[in-house]
Amino acid sequence: MMIIPLFLGVVINTFFPNLLRIGGFTEALFVNGVVPLMAFFFVCIGAEINLSTAKSAFAKGMTMLVTKWVIGALFGIMAYILAGPDGLFLGLAPLAIIAAMTNSNGSMYVAIATQFGKKDDRAAIGILSFNDGPFLTMLALVIYGTLGYGSHLFSLMDFVAVLTPLLMGIVLGNLDPDMRKFLSKGVDSLIPFMAFGLGMGIDLQSIFKGGLPGIALGILTVFLTGTTCSYIFKKAGWNPVIGLAEGAVAGNAIATPAAIAAVNANFAPEVGIATVQIAAAVVTSGLFLPLYVSFLARKYHGPDKQKKAGPDPSIRVSGSS
Repeated sequence: MMIIPLFLGVVINTFFPNLLRIGGFTEALFVNGVVPLMAFFFVCIGAEINLSTAKSAFAKGMTMLVTKWVIGALFGIMAYILAGPDGLFLGLAPLAIIAAMTNSNGSMYVAIATQFGKKDDRAAIGILSFNDGPFLTMLALVIYGTLGYGSHLFSLMDFVAVLTPLLMGIVLGNLDPDMRKFLSKGVDSLIPFMAFGLGMGIDLQSIFKGGLPGIALGILTVFLTGTTCSYIFKKAGWNPVIGLAEGAVAGNAIATPAAIAAVNANFAPEVGIATVQIAAAVVTSGLFLPLYVSFLARKYHGPDKQKKAGPDPSIRVSGSS
């Protein structure tokens, strides 16, 4: 749902760059509409976050949320510090590393948790929804700036300005269940339009430059974040397969670099290559994680349970969350 519109926009922008740059509503929606669409997208995401989540679901959700954020933030900050003159670390944009590793594919998590987990495992998605969007990426960048690196990074007010739509959604969704149901429909509806607009800011040259490192990023994200969460779950006496289910990258992470650059233009040079690398990571992790889950399910649940563990048709590689 996000990959195809993204690359359609890339193709049009590369070969017919002025096709939709004709002013009026057309240009406003398909070329310049990413930022306001994102703002409303964050309201919809916030509405999905349920603050009344049960205690066990809260504990599991926070464990996965914090684990993924710590790994992504540490790896990304290290990449910024060690980046070469081109701003890349081993071919990867540090912004792409943080955005991909701190994010997770909620649709895939729910599908796997439904198959292998309990009710509280599925309910943990209410906490995991906090890693949708650019908020945890911004938090990592704020810490990076606080450490004395990059004076051009975000101020506290920048962070508040981006967080406000999410908080509005949380309030609306928790005050009125009908409002939560209504706004949650907007998550999937907005994604193709945001993706197309993002594509209109990228050309094919950046795809060739960022494709292979992006594939590596997807595999690294599954191994580093998924395996670590699985290990922690095992030590805590929880189902390790559920921890592993948090290892994929969601399609909405593709929009994070543009959201970051919209707040601070100093990140604009990274947007093109970071977006492409995250897109590659989304596809790679979406294909690789079900295979990894199948292997782990066989180990912990036996061949009968593993037989049910093949890639679920309900799992969306480029899902909204």
